[in-house]
Amino acid sequence: MNTEQTEILQRRAALHGALADVTRLRIVDLLAVSDWSATELGRALAIPSNLLAHHLKVLDSAGLVTRRRSEGDARRSYLSLNGHNEWLLRDLGPGQSQVSASRVVFVCTANTARSHLATAAWRRVSAIPATSAGTHPGEITHQGAIATAQRHDLDLPAITPRALGHSDLANDLIVTVCDRAHEDLDGRDWAHWSIPDPVPAGTDRAFDDALEAITARVARLSAQVVSATG
Repeated sequence: MNTEQTEILQRRAALHGALADVTRLRIVDLLAVSDWSATELGRALAIPSNLLAHHLKVLDSAGLVTRRRSEGDARRSYLSLNGHNEWLLRDLGPGQSQVSASRVVFVCTANTARSHLATAAWRRVSAIPATSAGTHPGEITHQGAIATAQRHDLDLPAITPRALGHSDLANDLIVTVCDRAHEDLDGRDWAHWSIPDPVPAGTDRAFDDALEAITARVARLSAQVVSATG
């Protein structure tokens, strides 16, 4: 066995060792669907902050989670699964149960970029209807989002941004794709994806990176959501 093979085996052993705990598996299951702040995770798991900090340190040391400062409330950080370990998580088969929905609504603040890209990515992989909305909608779909969709063969028309309505919140599966929208909704979304806003940079790379992150999340979520209409 060569050095590279040995290092891969050691890496896999470390990852499996980090997950050899019920609470840490529960954390991974939750992060497989949504990004969470430490406070939100502690509340969901009903465990004290010092114990949660220990488990997160183990997962972080194994390279299973990443942290990103909120673009809204900078006092918060959101925890995400490290995308480099997707292969391991697929093999383990995260224990999230299926959820039924008649429609998925992707929400960002302005409804000009990330939420439209998420909707377009969702329509490529799922027959369940999807739309987008904003907590503080802008005026037009950002040209950078439209150009990125075109580069990746996604159907994204120049739709006029719209406000998230009471009917959406009451009837649909709400997924926020920006920190400000998640914080505005204060727990009324079903899942949150802390996707960096590509608009300030305005580059092709920024929009492509946002779409890549969104596409990975959409693939994971689409395997869990089933149609409420049968």
